[in-house]
Amino acid sequence: MTHPAPESASEDLLRRLAPQVLGALVRRYGHFDAAEDAVQEALLAATRQWPEEGRPRNPRGWLIRVASRRLTDQLRSEDARRRREETAAALTPRDEFVAPPPGEDHAPAEDDTLTLLFLCCGADLPAAGRIALTLRAVGGLTTAEIARALLVPEATMAQRISRAKRRIKTSPSPFGTPDGQEDAARLADVLHVLYLIFNEGYTASSGRELQRADLAAEAIRLTGAVHALLPDDGEVAGLLALMLLTDARRAARTGPDGSLIPLAEQDRTRWDRAAVNEGVALVSDALTRTPLGPYQVRAAIAAVHDEAASDEDTDWAEILGLYEVLVRLVPGPAERLGHAVAVAMVHGPRRALDLLAALDEDDHLAGHHRLEAVRAHLLEMAGDRAAARAAYAKAAGLTLSTPERRYLRSRAARVAE
Repeated sequence: MTHPAPESASEDLLRRLAPQVLGALVRRYGHFDAAEDAVQEALLAATRQWPEEGRPRNPRGWLIRVASRRLTDQLRSEDARRRREETAAALTPRDEFVAPPPGEDHAPAEDDTLTLLFLCCGADLPAAGRIALTLRAVGGLTTAEIARALLVPEATMAQRISRAKRRIKTSPSPFGTPDGQEDAARLADVLHVLYLIFNEGYTASSGRELQRADLAAEAIRLTGAVHALLPDDGEVAGLLALMLLTDARRAARTGPDGSLIPLAEQDRTRWDRAAVNEGVALVSDALTRTPLGPYQVRAAIAAVHDEAASDEDTDWAEILGLYEVLVRLVPGPAERLGHAVAVAMVHGPRRALDLLAALDEDDHLAGHHRLEAVRAHLLEMAGDRAAARAAYAKAAGLTLSTPERRYLRSRAARVAE
């Protein structure tokens, strides 16, 4: 078993702690925008000091302490006495912001990540802005990663995040977790953000590693916390089930050298059966007692895959039926792409290729490597080796993930033989 390098382990820890530190600061001081800047400065200080001085005994407490000092210094440095007096008043915690002051060797016991998640998603912002801001603050994703996850240009995403940070200063949303009457639109944003964080963890959009296990695990943890908060919500249960059923395959997705192993070729004995059983139980219960929603359908599709003893035993007819339900609920490009694959497995690749032609006109998917990768797979199934090779090569040129690029190039070479 290989172990991450110390630098990589520290980066993972900092990424995991960042939303907790931000949550602690916002809970105590408010000033979301300034707090985020202070957290970034604390993270930068950690990357400089920890390699030389060693990791502190309480990394979270160290980060909160440093970020708090940066924030209070920033607030106190304003010029006029009036501003200094206003700042001092703002530094007095309001009732709903009560938390013990961060000390040298300790930090607030609670993990504020979940409350930060709901704060961002409840902000008085357009839905796209709420989702982008939350992916940045809670998910720790870069602007480029968020842009790829949401299928928009990076410059557009940078502007969206900047606007969101400015507007959240005046947001009336309280810093706290919701009760059972939580607004449906706000909860939908929360679930969407958690889904995107998980997806980035399960298949990283760029870099040398196929997976970012820390992100996937954090998404599962937070979704589990939301499920504990709202146990009767079928879509929360469906999303948690989907994550468990998908993450159960993680150990079988890469070879010893980190290379990508597609679902059809995975050693299913390496799948986490406890996670599969938990996911199946969750989605089965949700489907029988709650209104049907997209995450439940996605989880049901994942369950059909996970319960098949082999790729040959997969019930593609059932999967196709579920995808047809899904695209009626959510006719998005990703859902239609998955539907096309299921059509190919049931009715043949030519009919599925006709469906892809319509997706070529979709602004979100046009030029995306996943569309070209699916097209290549369908062309290979149809026996058009030259066209498949060209599509695999095109897909390889579009992805920023090193394992995916290597896999796609290997497929291109295979069909050329």
